[in-house]
Amino acid sequence: MGQGAKVVAFGGGHGLYASLSALRRVTSELTAVVTVADDGGSSGRLRRELGVLPPGDLRMALAALCGDDDWGQTWSKVVQHRFRSEGELHGHAVGNLLIVALWELLGDPVAGLDWVGRLLGAHGRVLPMASVPIDIEAEVELDGRVTVVRGQVACALTPGNVQAISLVPADPPACPEAVEAVAEADWVVFGPGSWFTSVMPHFKVPRLAEALHGTSARRVVALNLAPQPGETDGFSAGKHLQVLREHAPDLTVDVVLADHRAAGDRDELEKAADALGARLVLADVAASDGSPRHDARRLALVLDEIFRGKR
Repeated sequence: MGQGAKVVAFGGGHGLYASLSALRRVTSELTAVVTVADDGGSSGRLRRELGVLPPGDLRMALAALCGDDDWGQTWSKVVQHRFRSEGELHGHAVGNLLIVALWELLGDPVAGLDWVGRLLGAHGRVLPMASVPIDIEAEVELDGRVTVVRGQVACALTPGNVQAISLVPADPPACPEAVEAVAEADWVVFGPGSWFTSVMPHFKVPRLAEALHGTSARRVVALNLAPQPGETDGFSAGKHLQVLREHAPDLTVDVVLADHRAAGDRDELEKAADALGARLVLADVAASDGSPRHDARRLALVLDEIFRGKR
């Protein structure tokens, strides 16, 4: 496969996990840039107690980059393991504690993540999108009224329709290594993932957005297999692209990748892709069990063909 292509993948949570599980099979030059807005669960507790970046999505990205050998699979399970108890440790993921311990020892978030990556034998590098924790604010419409909801968990679970998001602080400092990776990339990949809380935030970090608009890398948008309850209820595949255009109106895209069964109205999707300057690639990338999950090997094959100009 395309071992030489430098690829940077953007997102967070389960969507980025799916993307990275595929991309690590395609290239040896892989960087993940991860949202740092999580305010729930173990990550939220560590963020509030210690003032650190929320480690959970960073941990998941590192786990996704673990190899298929015994070492990789064992460490992937270790960092994803959550304690179950009646006490303070309940719900904490081992990897979150490991990452935060290295941050405290080294005083450098990127160096800490690099050390965890070395321990895991990760097939790629994981970076935060910003150097400080951020909060997401969403404009939400419900019953004709627009209100502002704050916090990633609240935005993801809102019963209303999310219209747009912004960040607090509005101009967080971008991770310098992430900006550098974008400048040197051959391809950048957005999605799949929670559209408003994992994918769109990258375009709201000014220095990172500037790099994404200015890079000579080609850009791929990998669409979700289904709307996300609460966040993108009722959204068509084409609507996801319209949201991207609204949040990054000057961004051009080379390829939009969608599963052919999840594409919906093909004409609408074609028009939305064309508005971004992209060609539409329809492929079979979903898990065979019918669940709305990407199959890592199928997604890898299609992305490899895209990178090599075969699709």
